[in-house]
Amino acid sequence: MLETFYPDEYVDSTYGLPFEELYKSGYRGIIFDVDNTLVPHGAPADKRSLELFDRLKHIGFSTCILSNNKEPRVAPFAQKVDSPYIFKGAKPSRKGYKKAMAIMKTNETNTLFIGDQLFTDVWGARRTGLYSILVKPINPKEEIQIVLKRYLEAIVLWFYRRHKKK
Repeated sequence: MLETFYPDEYVDSTYGLPFEELYKSGYRGIIFDVDNTLVPHGAPADKRSLELFDRLKHIGFSTCILSNNKEPRVAPFAQKVDSPYIFKGAKPSRKGYKKAMAIMKTNETNTLFIGDQLFTDVWGARRTGLYSILVKPINPKEEIQIVLKRYLEAIVLWFYRRHKKK
């Protein structure tokens, strides 16, 4: 049952992913969460995120930001990195993921998702049929409702790691 929440990959950081290899393996679109995936919670786009989105465009990727946050948080970040965005994405609902793919003109087989939360980001991506990459949160300082979810995530991740060792 917990497998429903298992990511396809679990990595330290978005910024260490081999995007060139992912492109060579057929991926053309990337849906990103923002907070604690690309920057600390509430932080604006920084040099590292700007360079990443430039690199992704150079490789040939289409991108879309999918966030459950409100537009005043998501729009300035997305505009700075020059990416389309969806705010109030209602993750883990499939609707936001499908809308992101429509924007990018991609599909389930050539789109991947990168986020920092199991019960919204990864679960929604898996429900939609997307390859999901879970990243460790950039900053441990988070809103109380997320802190509480992290305790449950730790249990799922313990089983995930045990499953991966087999």
